[in-house]
Amino acid sequence: MRIDSLPYNNAQTQGPARRRWLQEHAPQHLEQCATLMLEALGRRSPALSQGIAVLGAGACTEIPLEKLARAADEVVLVDLDRAALLQARAELPAASLQARVQLLTCDLTGGVSALLQERLRLLPWRLLEQGEASALWDRLAAVLDDCPVPDPPQIEGLPRAAFGLAISSLVLSQLFSYPLLDLLDTVQQRAARHLGMQERHRRYQEAAQHFRLRVMAAHLHLLRELVEPGGLIVLLSDVRGFLFKEGEVSQGGPLRRELPLVPYAFFDLVHQAFTVLAERRWEWLSDLPTAERPGRGYEVVGYLAAVPAT
Repeated sequence: MRIDSLPYNNAQTQGPARRRWLQEHAPQHLEQCATLMLEALGRRSPALSQGIAVLGAGACTEIPLEKLARAADEVVLVDLDRAALLQARAELPAASLQARVQLLTCDLTGGVSALLQERLRLLPWRLLEQGEASALWDRLAAVLDDCPVPDPPQIEGLPRAAFGLAISSLVLSQLFSYPLLDLLDTVQQRAARHLGMQERHRRYQEAAQHFRLRVMAAHLHLLRELVEPGGLIVLLSDVRGFLFKEGEVSQGGPLRRELPLVPYAFFDLVHQAFTVLAERRWEWLSDLPTAERPGRGYEVVGYLAAVPAT
């Protein structure tokens, strides 16, 4: 499963060296992320819990962990990659701050990738490979529709209504994209001649979109349940990627190729779940172009929002 490769991928894209790269090539990205989190600290009511939960923390590349730890009784970093969490905590300059940071290793979807794989293994792949492409993608659409998505996911060790602030840090699009990529990987292995046909198969495209929406809604519901009534959330999410060639970084450049990442309904889901206090958008570069490959960047939306008190 794609999530099994997270520790390896994170080692290439997170941590102090990556932070230094971003400070040089995309400083506004680090500034925007930190600004929203620090604004949330400033607006958090002293009557609420001083605990903070950070979902998708990884190595805290974009997270001002030292400032969060100084402002909290406890910071719980949550991610599937424990090595990255350990690295983040070890960067703190004092043992007293490190003692405030707890680590929780888990799949934030509640196991959706594993649940999907169980259902894919049960399919009659030989018959599906030999048959028409439409029959395969119809069957896979049904698998997506039937795949359970825990809503909200039950995360052992992560108490409900226990935090004054919860942060979701650039993890949302991974929660649904990894399972869907797992499905395509399985098609590549078991019925490669039908791969690519899904782009023209309406039933499958609708099922994949509905799957994305269910995973997103479950994550928003998890954020809402973690926070005390009247508490705050910060939600950072990539919403669109783009590829560009050298000299075409500016928005709307003629050689820029847009890559949508989240359904447009995501924005409505956020406003339904929370009272939005601030919304900001920015772009950041993750890779510079070379002669062999284009550069890559992302458009990010950042929300500071409150959980209704009733």
